[in-house]
Amino acid sequence: MAEPSAAEQRWLQAARDFIRRALPGHEGPGGPEPPPLDAVLRCLRSAGGGDLPLAYSFISISDLQHQQCMPCCSHLTWSTNEFKEWAHQGEGALPMQSALPRTYLILVGYLTDRRQENKEELVDGCLYMKDNTGIIPCELLHFELEWLESLFLFPSWSYIPQTDQNAAGYLEILVDPVPVHLPEEVPTSIPVPYPVSAEPLLTFRIPCKERSKLTVAVLHLSCFVPCVGAEQVSEQPVDSAWQGESTPSSSLETAEQLSGSLELGVEEERPASTKESKIISYVGTVTKILNVKAGLFLLDNKVCLCLAYQQLLNSARGLRPGACVELIDVHLLQKPLVSFPFIVLGACLSSTVVLKSFSRLSTPYQPPASSGNLYLQLLFRHNLGMPLYLWLVSILETFEERFSCFFGRCTLLLSSTHRNPRAAEKFLVPLLQAMVPDREEARDIYNEILAKIHQCPLQKCLTLKPPCQAPSLSAVYRMAEQKSWEGFGPSQLLSPLEAQHMGTQELNRRLAWSYCTLSAGSFQPRLILLGVLRVSSRSSSLQLQDKTSTLPCVISHKDGSPFAHTALLGSLLQVENYQLVVERFLQTDFPSWEQLENLEYVREKKISVYVQFYFEDVQVLHAAEGQIQKGLRSRNSSSLRKKDGGSLTSELETPEAKMLKLEDPKPDTQSAEDCQKGQSTNTRTSCVSRLFLVTQKEGLMLRNYQLPREGDGEGQELQRSFQATVLWLGTPQLWSHSRDTGNPLELEETSCDGEEGITQHEALLLFMGKSLRWFPFLHLEGLYRFIVPHCSDLEVFDKLCFPPVPAKFLSMSSCPLCLPVQDTWHLQHETWISCLTEHQLAARSVLRGMDKRISSIPEVLSNSFTGSLVSFSGEIVERTLCASPKNEKTSLTLGLRKQKGSLLASDHTVKLSISVASGSPGVVDIYIAATYLQHLQGLLPGAKILFQNLERKISRFHNVYCTYIASSCVSIVSLPAFPLPSSPAGEGLSPPLVFLSNLQPHLQHLPKARILCHLSCVLTLSLQWVCSLCSSIFKEGRCTRDNPLCPSRTGVRQASARVLVEDGTGEAFVLCRNQHVAAMLGLSLLEWEALQNCVQTRGRVSIQHGEATGTGCVEEPEDLIACYLRNLCRSPLICRPILLDFSLDRKPSKILQPAPLQLRNFRCHEMEFVSQVGPRLSLLCLNVEEVEQDALSYLNSERIRTSGHCRVGATA
Repeated sequence: MAEPSAAEQRWLQAARDFIRRALPGHEGPGGPEPPPLDAVLRCLRSAGGGDLPLAYSFISISDLQHQQCMPCCSHLTWSTNEFKEWAHQGEGALPMQSALPRTYLILVGYLTDRRQENKEELVDGCLYMKDNTGIIPCELLHFELEWLESLFLFPSWSYIPQTDQNAAGYLEILVDPVPVHLPEEVPTSIPVPYPVSAEPLLTFRIPCKERSKLTVAVLHLSCFVPCVGAEQVSEQPVDSAWQGESTPSSSLETAEQLSGSLELGVEEERPASTKESKIISYVGTVTKILNVKAGLFLLDNKVCLCLAYQQLLNSARGLRPGACVELIDVHLLQKPLVSFPFIVLGACLSSTVVLKSFSRLSTPYQPPASSGNLYLQLLFRHNLGMPLYLWLVSILETFEERFSCFFGRCTLLLSSTHRNPRAAEKFLVPLLQAMVPDREEARDIYNEILAKIHQCPLQKCLTLKPPCQAPSLSAVYRMAEQKSWEGFGPSQLLSPLEAQHMGTQELNRRLAWSYCTLSAGSFQPRLILLGVLRVSSRSSSLQLQDKTSTLPCVISHKDGSPFAHTALLGSLLQVENYQLVVERFLQTDFPSWEQLENLEYVREKKISVYVQFYFEDVQVLHAAEGQIQKGLRSRNSSSLRKKDGGSLTSELETPEAKMLKLEDPKPDTQSAEDCQKGQSTNTRTSCVSRLFLVTQKEGLMLRNYQLPREGDGEGQELQRSFQATVLWLGTPQLWSHSRDTGNPLELEETSCDGEEGITQHEALLLFMGKSLRWFPFLHLEGLYRFIVPHCSDLEVFDKLCFPPVPAKFLSMSSCPLCLPVQDTWHLQHETWISCLTEHQLAARSVLRGMDKRISSIPEVLSNSFTGSLVSFSGEIVERTLCASPKNEKTSLTLGLRKQKGSLLASDHTVKLSISVASGSPGVVDIYIAATYLQHLQGLLPGAKILFQNLERKISRFHNVYCTYIASSCVSIVSLPAFPLPSSPAGEGLSPPLVFLSNLQPHLQHLPKARILCHLSCVLTLSLQWVCSLCSSIFKEGRCTRDNPLCPSRTGVRQASARVLVEDGTGEAFVLCRNQHVAAMLGLSLLEWEALQNCVQTRGRVSIQHGEATGTGCVEEPEDLIACYLRNLCRSPLICRPILLDFSLDRKPSKILQPAPLQLRNFRCHEMEFVSQVGPRLSLLCLNVEEVEQDALSYLNSERIRTSGHCRVGATA
């Protein structure tokens, strides 16, 4: 034999060192045997054709696990071309994946089925490879029992490293290992129990409840993955021996055959029928792991394999993308879920899943979670069928994807006990209990295996329409947008009778802003909202947030109290009863109403989506466990303890639930410097707090705040901010993180102070920057606490205060000091004044006058009211978009135009008509500039709103109205009743029937009423066509304005009439417009259209009739149409009883002065009577109805019966 070369000698020495370290000798009959170096070398030479593989090196199991971080493979006997061909075939199955990289390593070790854990030897049904350095799981396609505890050389293998801390790496043995020692003789077969002998044994074990049910199923080899050579265990096939008599024989099918057969059966399928699932066999390649925790794998990119109903042996090792599997006796379920895109093959306990070949690709191994798997726990707990289980998987996948970035996957999805369920379990369990109330019984796995007639949860299948959905917030936005524009047309926003009389500007302005409301039932399936409650410092609004987007929200209490629960920030909320509001904004150029169906005139359309709901309809799935700063815990909210009940309160009262996750947790450098003075060694565990009462709050807008330390402020832009006037209660308190919670002790101190020094306790809080996030939480008459984290300086609040103006202009005692709220300060709501005890409010003088700040609407409308700034609450009756007043301040408009986010043009103004309640007589109008609306959500008809610090004004017609100014603020008291009508508002109930004598001249704010009256005469009548663009007379198809020339070719017809009516108790002038004129004249639709067409050629026709007897008519130029109208107005047919809906004319031509009652004669048929009447009122016609004789008698009796009630309501 030739002398080995130097390289071979070095290789042999490395082999000896490896064998000595990793493969010690076994204990033999004559004592310890030497390490098997010669036997290993003989195997290597045999595998390499007589040569030693000098290019390869030995590696121990320990080194493999610690040094190899990427998947790899080793092929000791393959050439380079053979490996390339093998890799090329693997990449052909999945072109987007790369093949396993080749390494040149030699593995030698013992095969065993035992492992050590906590000094105990365990047998768990898995195979392992071990040496002296460690042990590693391994998977084989073929296995012989005599291989156990034998030393083997592994010529071809793949190593899949650990990808998760809970799952170790493992080996895939590609070819049979080579025994290092000659095998001992073993029996050729092993006795296997078959049904006749096994059934008594298994039946005997069924009643033993304390034993694990799954251990019994180990005897049934066909239900495990993978079946490592099960056909070698016995001479008779195990599967055929264990199949029940009713199980049909299955044929092997491919993906193409399966798809083709299913397409033929789609037409015959009845959607609502329950069908028996077909049992088939199938061979396919794993192309994707859909959800390993749920046991879902994709085969051949067409078929979904569900292994959730079968026990996964060996943690599904080997089921990587690229692996080939054979499925025997699996259930075929076509379209079990409407939204599921794949055919489903479900493996039950009678199915067999055999791994035919390992993956050749470098794809990671994803181990299923054996313990704490919420998918499987809910599946078995509620005994779910396949359709419902797939729906459950989709919900949980979306849930995890949306919120794992906030709380972590384990917190959300890790299963828990019934006493403390986690967020996902809280959400899903009530839904499952409602859907499958009769499936609480446990799954009988013994009967599923042993019954002669096969029974399992997959046997029958009914296509399931998902009962509900919980999509991401970005998807909610898209769905709401689609719903809002679905079937939408501009003509839907306007009544055709009104639209045909509108000019271009008014028409497009009425289309500019509309809304629609959606509920959970507006979507199919029902939509449930899930989101983390956050507050944005950019928009200063509450938001529901997930990983994809945010959704602004408006939250109210059913008892009318404002929402101020700062403790809910950072909590995961579920809302099922809500109003999803979609505000639609259109920019249009419609010339007239005739083109409304032509969408080419729509230049731009946008939407704004927000949701509003009641706090009582919220379920907290996961309470906030964040923190203000490290080591700081906030105190309990006493308002929650006093006012809220149920499980929500108990959750939020825990100290952990008060820890908040703020939007921007980065510390502010300036405030950190201010707090550094006077800090002690306990800074990190201490904070300073101070209690205060909100006495006034102003709205968000751009202000020119310049803090003293910022210099002269030249060139600085306006800052978006708001301010609040507060009353300090007590002195600052020093807290530690372990401070006990309790009632605010500062109230006890305040009660001892009396009235002395009250003005010294007032402060003006300035909120800018990130502190704007507290805007939706601050409310009038609320007690709050500022918490300064990481600070022990009790004078921190005083050091930051400064006077609002220099002292030489204003005395310090007449104006509170300004305190800029720092970004890092935390606001905590304590309670409301109404919730405090008498003892805590001993110093009543401190809170004197708080209840007098809010007025009523009748007080605001009263002539005796003298205040210029008013605060009141009321219900929105109507919302109208109108043109801004021409005398609006230009500087304010230009400043507001700089604000981003406003979707309405700055030349628009919103008019809100507010009353105490729907149908109440007193109505006040509030005008809000469109540029303010980006911060005012929830202003919908039917909502009850608290308005603060509005400017009260009186028009030249002596009408009282209010305007929204810089110091104004609004709060949502209650939400409108659902369902809301999409704008324009739908018709309400019939207005009350009254007498004219019930109407008082000073009641200028009656919204709507009805009278049964007699039309005495038509005083004036005017019919005209005007230009839609400039409102000049439109004649013969063109505008008559010639200086400058108007290019418009579109005219709009308009009509007006002034008539006199009486009802026996008084008289009134009624102004009618447009379509109401035709009703007053008693003209049919065809007659009215013909009359308008005749007027178009003339441009304008006017008739004026003398009011007093003997005055006659004002002569008009001879014109056929004018003569017709003059005769029509003089006709006795015009004078008839009518039913008139009206409102008081807010802008009469003559303002009535108080005058004494006068006697006047009235005639009714042949009867004449005298009545005392007051001055003639000016009314505005809203609707005219003809009255038949029977209806006239009934309405007269009804009016007389309710006249007393109407008089009281009118004079209230």
